[in-house]
Amino acid sequence: MSSEMCQFPMEVAVYQLHNFSISFFSSLLGGDVVSVKLDNSASGATVVAIDNKIEQAMDLVKNHLMYAVREEVEILKEQIKELVEKNSQLERENSLLKTLASPEQLEKFESQLSSDEQTTPAATNSPEQGAGSAV
Repeated sequence: MSSEMCQFPMEVAVYQLHNFSISFFSSLLGGDVVSVKLDNSASGATVVAIDNKIEQAMDLVKNHLMYAVREEVEILKEQIKELVEKNSQLERENSLLKTLASPEQLEKFESQLSSDEQTTPAATNSPEQGAGSAV
């Protein structure tokens, strides 16, 4: 059956969530789960009750995960918004600097960029800083 489970990742995830829920539920109730199983092991009602408890624990875990994911999505949306605003600001600043720079300064800047790109690609940030202070 394990090879069959590997073919269906969703079933594997549900199985793992089920096992996690059982251990989570057991940790919440401590020894109560074991005593219920021992006292009423022959009773079908106990099995149903335990299944219901497991289902409730799985719902609790699912709700917690969904909340955490929603919270993370909101944080990431805010970060994206801030980055878009910063990018827009930097593009405006770049455009302004290009319009204020003389043709000689632009030519010098472009030559520095091309020479820096040939030596090390990571060094392209330094000429931009130099051009900003020169204007």
